[in-house]
Amino acid sequence: MNILFICKYNRFRSKVAEAYLNKINLNLKIKAKSAGIILDKSPENKIEINAAKSNGININQEFQEVSTDLLEWADSIIITANDVPKRIFKTSKGNDKKIILWKITDNHGSKKENLERIINLIIKKVKSLLEEVPLIDKS
Repeated sequence: MNILFICKYNRFRSKVAEAYLNKINLNLKIKAKSAGIILDKSPENKIEINAAKSNGININQEFQEVSTDLLEWADSIIITANDVPKRIFKTSKGNDKKIILWKITDNHGSKKENLERIINLIIKKVKSLLEEVPLIDKS
């Protein structure tokens, strides 16, 4: 099962979800990647990187934009953001992919307490997702 985490820029929310799932996942049949709907070439945010690192999560800063190849690779799409509409991933031909919307708010201003809240929420959701995988696994 291939899971694609998506947020607006692939700078924090989707990266944390991808890195944390790949860190704790013991099922070799489950793979995760992340991407953003907009490619942002701003410098990396050290506050976000350090907040993730202090929670044992290493987020690399190679930003990736959503592509046709990634969408085809994914069995499930998880939108980690509250500012990315689910409808943009549905096609007129129908979409057999599972699309999940987590609606996690962005960290405006990079306040450490907001980052911690977001990271803890993502950790909780990823753990819950892994418990539910048999329900959404198509294999």
